[in-house]
Amino acid sequence: MVEEALKAYFGASSVTRGNKAFDIHANTYRVDADVIPTFEYRWYTGYFNNDRSYQYHSGVAFFPDNGNRIINWPQQTYDNGVERNHATARRYKRVIRILKRLRNAMQDDKVAAAKNIESFLIECLVWNASLEAFQHDAYTDDVRYVIADAFNKTLNESDCSEWGEVNELKYLFRPSQPCSRDQANQFLNAAWNYIGFK
Repeated sequence: MVEEALKAYFGASSVTRGNKAFDIHANTYRVDADVIPTFEYRWYTGYFNNDRSYQYHSGVAFFPDNGNRIINWPQQTYDNGVERNHATARRYKRVIRILKRLRNAMQDDKVAAAKNIESFLIECLVWNASLEAFQHDAYTDDVRYVIADAFNKTLNESDCSEWGEVNELKYLFRPSQPCSRDQANQFLNAAWNYIGFK
């Protein structure tokens, strides 16, 4: 239904179906875009509001072509990220951008440990850093702290088993997640060496 509507509006040659999203190809008057058909997902807490209605967290869900339902919490992720960014004088988002660019450079240089590292995992690794990580004079020192601290805490499961995604509604390292603790640890180790930190 969504695919038919997109093809009717943009033209069949402008729409490519992927596993999770439809790619709308750029032309002279629009940029490349991804469209993910989602529906509202509610996680009921078991508590009531003052008006006796049920309390719930509102998120989104979708079904990829090759797997089970995926649930995301974009509003909670956004709100928590904004709050953390304010609490760190905007250093939180800047460290995330630095690490994403680092991951991209590592991928360009064919560093195996960076191959399947998603941007959201990097955001979550930075999210789980203490506020102390963002209190240095130089961004280099913030990045060094985040990489070293996250590396040390992902060496064994007990030190990061309670880590959450930025939304704080899902655990970061669970069997249902796309990236494992071991993959994150290998990426952090490779990132440290790639930068040349001592």
